[in-house]
Amino acid sequence: MNLLMKPLAVMLMTVLPGFVLAAENGGEPIDLTSHWVGLFAIVIFIAAYLLVMAEEFTHLRKSKPVILAAGIIWAAIAWVYNAHGLPHMAEQAVRHNLLEYAELMLFLLVAMAYINSMEERRVFAALRGWLVARGFGFRSLFWITGILAFFMSPVADNLTTALLMCAVVLAVGGDNSRFVTLACINIVVGANAGGAFSPFGDITTLMVWQKGIVDFWTFFSLFLPSVLNFLVPAAIMFLAVPDEHPVASQETITLMRGARRIIGLFLLTIITAVSCHNFLHLLPVIGTLTGLGYLQVFGAYLKKTAHREHASPDNAEHNEQIAKVLKSSSAGDVLSKRCMNALYFSRHLQ
Repeated sequence: MNLLMKPLAVMLMTVLPGFVLAAENGGEPIDLTSHWVGLFAIVIFIAAYLLVMAEEFTHLRKSKPVILAAGIIWAAIAWVYNAHGLPHMAEQAVRHNLLEYAELMLFLLVAMAYINSMEERRVFAALRGWLVARGFGFRSLFWITGILAFFMSPVADNLTTALLMCAVVLAVGGDNSRFVTLACINIVVGANAGGAFSPFGDITTLMVWQKGIVDFWTFFSLFLPSVLNFLVPAAIMFLAVPDEHPVASQETITLMRGARRIIGLFLLTIITAVSCHNFLHLLPVIGTLTGLGYLQVFGAYLKKTAHREHASPDNAEHNEQIAKVLKSSSAGDVLSKRCMNALYFSRHLQ
């Protein structure tokens, strides 16, 4: 849930700058940059952002002050527009920004459903077990985890990648705090650098791609700068990594049934999203919601056929867990009904 609240905070913080661009078919927007409400909005925004930065001390979730601030700012702007006889301008601006946020949220919702499914199927636990069992030294692990973060981030987004790979480092590094600190910094740098050359690597890149500002293939021109942004800090930090070996573990973690197929469906979902945007000129979120359908159908198949494969580690508890993941969103059902409604009305309009 925390992973979904961070993009919520980002989107809510951007509603005010996008306001003057969002008004459509309702008259000219009012310039509020020098108006008292503009200064009031800036003060509220700064206060909310200070609370965001102080989360470690206040223990108040980042999303809470930002959501409150957004509500206050929108209310103040709507009051001014109503006072000038433009009662619907603020509503149009809210709808415009809310649509952009909904696209982003649904896109990330599908991505997190896949990530949670892969985690439940022990994909990341198997990766961690493999790294521990191989007996790599800290210096090798420093580069392996950083490179993995760099190339996972374009697909799984930088925040998710950093969380997953840092968990791997904590499991492998044990009590060596120096290695854990440097490796985690390297992972964060690698995940952010890798996320820059892909639409799926960061909230910002996803927003500009969905809005059509940057073409999908244009992102890959940032590959070499991204590599340099990862390698230069990594090479400097590498000099301080201890030349030691962690205690090797012989624990074997077996992938659960369907794990590899879920990875394949995740890649197919990305291809579907890109194809919808590039060839069908639909919103990319339509492709990702279709990908959620892939996962839901496959999850139903896993549940129905669990009794057929007794050799793989699977049980009723795990089937219930993946069923909960797949039931977490009814967005696909709602969107399908809306689509059918549109087809029905378009037929009667002809």
